[in-house]
Amino acid sequence: MSTEPAVEPAETAEQDVPPFRYTAALASEIESRWQDRWQSEGTFHAPNPTGPMAEPTVGPGGVDLVGRPKMYVLDMFPYPSGAGLHVGHPLGYIATDVLTRFQRMNGHNVLYTMGFDAFGLPAEQYAVQTGTHPRKTTEDNVMAFRRQLRRLGLGHDDRRSVATTDVEFYRWTQWIFVQIFNSWFDKKQNKARPIAELVAEFEAGERLVPDGRAWSALTEVERREIVDGYRLAYRSDAPVNWCPGLGTVLANEEVTADGRSERGNFPVFKRNLTQWMMRITAYADRLIDDLDRMDWPEPVKIMQRNWIGRSTGASVHFAVADRDDAGPLTVFTTRPDTLFGATYMVVSPEHPILETLVPAAWPDGTKESWTGGHATPRDAVTSYQSEASRKTELDRTEAKVKTGVFTGAYAVNPVNDTRIPIFTSDYVLMGYGTGAIMAVPGQDQRDWDFTKVFDLPIIRTVQPPAGFDGEAYVGEGAAINSANDSISLNGLGVTEAKAAIIEWLEQRGAGEGTVQYKLRDWLFSRQRYWGEPFPIVYDETGLPIALPASMLPVELPEVDDYSPRTYADDDANSMPEPPLGKATDWVEVELDLGDGPRKYRRETNVMPQWAGSCWYELRYLDPTNDDAMVDPEVEKYWMGPRHDGDVGGADLYVGGVEHAVLHLLYSRFWHKVLFDLGHVSSAEPFHRLVNQGYIQAYAFKDSRGQYVPAAEVEERDGKFFYAGEEVAREYGKIGKSLKNVVTPDEICQAYGADTFRVYEMSTGPLETSRPWETRAVVGAYRFLQRVWRLLVDEQTGGLKISDAAVDDETQRLLHRTIDGVRKDYAGLKANTATAKLIELTNRLTAVAAREGAAPRAAVEPLVLMTAPLAPHIAEELWSRLGHAQTLTFVDFPVADEKWLVADEVTYPVQVNGKVRGRVKVAADADSDAVLAAALADPAVSSYVDGRQLRKSIVVPGRIVTLVV
Repeated sequence: MSTEPAVEPAETAEQDVPPFRYTAALASEIESRWQDRWQSEGTFHAPNPTGPMAEPTVGPGGVDLVGRPKMYVLDMFPYPSGAGLHVGHPLGYIATDVLTRFQRMNGHNVLYTMGFDAFGLPAEQYAVQTGTHPRKTTEDNVMAFRRQLRRLGLGHDDRRSVATTDVEFYRWTQWIFVQIFNSWFDKKQNKARPIAELVAEFEAGERLVPDGRAWSALTEVERREIVDGYRLAYRSDAPVNWCPGLGTVLANEEVTADGRSERGNFPVFKRNLTQWMMRITAYADRLIDDLDRMDWPEPVKIMQRNWIGRSTGASVHFAVADRDDAGPLTVFTTRPDTLFGATYMVVSPEHPILETLVPAAWPDGTKESWTGGHATPRDAVTSYQSEASRKTELDRTEAKVKTGVFTGAYAVNPVNDTRIPIFTSDYVLMGYGTGAIMAVPGQDQRDWDFTKVFDLPIIRTVQPPAGFDGEAYVGEGAAINSANDSISLNGLGVTEAKAAIIEWLEQRGAGEGTVQYKLRDWLFSRQRYWGEPFPIVYDETGLPIALPASMLPVELPEVDDYSPRTYADDDANSMPEPPLGKATDWVEVELDLGDGPRKYRRETNVMPQWAGSCWYELRYLDPTNDDAMVDPEVEKYWMGPRHDGDVGGADLYVGGVEHAVLHLLYSRFWHKVLFDLGHVSSAEPFHRLVNQGYIQAYAFKDSRGQYVPAAEVEERDGKFFYAGEEVAREYGKIGKSLKNVVTPDEICQAYGADTFRVYEMSTGPLETSRPWETRAVVGAYRFLQRVWRLLVDEQTGGLKISDAAVDDETQRLLHRTIDGVRKDYAGLKANTATAKLIELTNRLTAVAAREGAAPRAAVEPLVLMTAPLAPHIAEELWSRLGHAQTLTFVDFPVADEKWLVADEVTYPVQVNGKVRGRVKVAADADSDAVLAAALADPAVSSYVDGRQLRKSIVVPGRIVTLVV
């Protein structure tokens, strides 16, 4: 038999199916009809407090929507791939839909919608291969996604849906970029301020020009260059990941650990290009500190803190020996207490100081092993730089054998005036710290490994414990070998030694205490076509100018070829040029920016895909606003602080943990800039975050290690076969690459969307990963059939409920269910809510079998409680119960407290530590009555009669303990 059979309808035409049974066909008809009605009535349209979306103030059935408390819930929006949705994608979407439907019934004005993160490399690569414009591919995919999402019955306000590729959307993405470009970070105020205020400070003499000249003495170009150096968005030469095989530059996250493209597995090469950067490092402290003010999972907070990597230490300045023309070589170290043990230095092969540091000839006495076999230091360094450029970051940092060459230069250790050689080695990365290190082999294993290769001295500066026989010692201990004429660290612990040496360095101008971050400024350029154009032009000086809002959007031009050009024929030496560079009529433009028509050159890089996803949650609030990114009153209503000290933001954000760092970090950075500039009232975009788990399924590999279609694998005697060949089974995330995809369309066709929703929600807590088992879907289907049969006669289609009173036992279960389901829905625990609804349904089914029909007073609450999970069948049953309006805004049932108190309590009875019986007594029975009942129980009395009762303890509501 197949391990994961093709999805088939639960009933077939050959079966004798009653005419009004709840089948896949009937479910499909009901679902389509209610989806059409929701759309035509605008059921899920949430009103804004002002503006064009202030209507409707009254919902279906005359519900006052504006007077309700608000709730803003959103999912991380998807990239609309050509493959469409598989069953793993909607897990979070259904969970948030269940919550929002519950909260509408619970009295809230709920904003809930879905857009698309639509710029992306796949559409561009398809354009390169076929010539199809990426906009057409993207828009076709968006339409397919919207169809699939509608089929699931998600209660989105579809008026608010956006795609980042919409020109009217990226007009405001460009506008936000201009706000960032026209801002600088004031360290004193710890916030972004308009660049005009910085210029005003220079003009007034309140801020000094870096070289000491008067502002008025500078040329216009010099002033612009100084100001550009302060901007939050600035240009800089930066290394990029150039992939000739894909014809594009890749982000770091698009490159595998072995230095190849994640898409296509092509080799990737490092190139230095002038790139746009975002000064996210200025916000490092706020990005860390504000994590404590948000309701986020602690593991995500830890990942963000680690990514930012705040470290406290010292910057130490090493003079370059015998070189008056070279400035000091500065390193950052978290262990300045080990400075006396620094016996050499290392700079990254990409460090700019190598352009001026390297002398013409080797110094006298240079060891041959240090030269790499080269005649001059320049030859050695250039050759090594070329070698390092071909390695991945992982290769460089994880290599067991350290490589490098001597630069021919020496530095001077400031604590003892010792000349120490300066090497370049690829185990030091330019992107971390200052790109240079002081090497202390006695306290760092990588440095120790390097000394073994190059025969360098080792000085221990921390006393290892007795019996230590390792190499580098990285633990705590007393300082040793750490003294000069003016300071001795010997005998001090690490903390005390750090403080002492930092004070000594600062007194002599040789260093200072420093807080350093692993976080680097954000590289914000892509050499692609399919992305947001920068709203930037360059004049004859080559300096950037931001376009005014009146000239936005800058739209992508039409081009004949979507591939970047390169400057060389072979991949290893090629350099990228953006595709937009070919659109010369678009690049070379005449504009009037306030001083008459002049010629300018447009920026030909585009923004990364991250740009639109940094702020889309704001555009959802006010998507038709032509005058502003979002109306301030609208933003404050949906996202403003709830109380003093609150950061504000969307009430709930749900998405995968794979976005725990970059997307969330970048979004927070953009939002904080907008907050500082007064464009939003919330200091953070997402107040509460929940990470959904994955849906996983079996996948199968053949003898070549290639995945085969899981649906075509057969199981025989515990082994698995594909096309007659035995294959190996493994377990993993559902995906096209593993060939184990099951689509929601298949399940909806075979069982209906409500069944699919109930199954996905019933398989486990939202935050945990869970297996997919197509054959198990039928359980959810049977549950909905039982709910349907409670109300509908399968032969006639008529209603079959009674007006009889609800018996006490059913009342107690009903109200316990109401109480539990309310808590479960509010806590995103739809799996346990489903279990409670199944129990109640089974009870009412038994009542109906006994009495001929279930009572309306119990059935109506069941239908209302089922509605968030299975909205289509619930709407249909509610309508058949005689209600003309949608149940979307009907009050969710509330439990009566009197039915939550049990009439009887069961007490386990222990005799000498072992449970010997259980007794039922009235819930209000006192301790004497409980003890009497326990002693009278035959199962207990046989262990007590004829013996002395030494002790009796009654714990009210819990247990009776007897000692005889």
